[in-house]
Amino acid sequence: MDEFLLEAFHATTYHVNLDTVTWATIRIDLPLPAELVSVVGARPWAFITAWNPQARRRPPTENLAAQHELLAALRNQPDVTVYPAIGVGSTGWIEPSLFAIGADVAALDSLAKEHAQLAYVHGQAGGIAHLRLLD
Repeated sequence: MDEFLLEAFHATTYHVNLDTVTWATIRIDLPLPAELVSVVGARPWAFITAWNPQARRRPPTENLAAQHELLAALRNQPDVTVYPAIGVGSTGWIEPSLFAIGADVAALDSLAKEHAQLAYVHGQAGGIAHLRLLD
């Protein structure tokens, strides 16, 4: 991943929709916000998307179909809870995303690679949000 793209990931704000009025914002290298800590508990979590594989724009219909596949795959994981989310980049890049609680890193890596993603944000309980780079 080039330096420009890596900086873009770090500059992005990762918003999670907890209910009709409550949003929480995740930032890489910072602890999970309190609103999410109470929801996550001690479980692992991830902010992941199937939109724009390899950070290249593609038609919305293809993005939406891939996102539905990712959502279905996450919901098929045992004990995984999924919330709607959106990543907002500092340059105006916006990607609908998913906040998944309870999926392990191996499953997330597999799903992210299946959807040709370069990275996703993840953490454990209320700990630090990490950017996980994929090969």
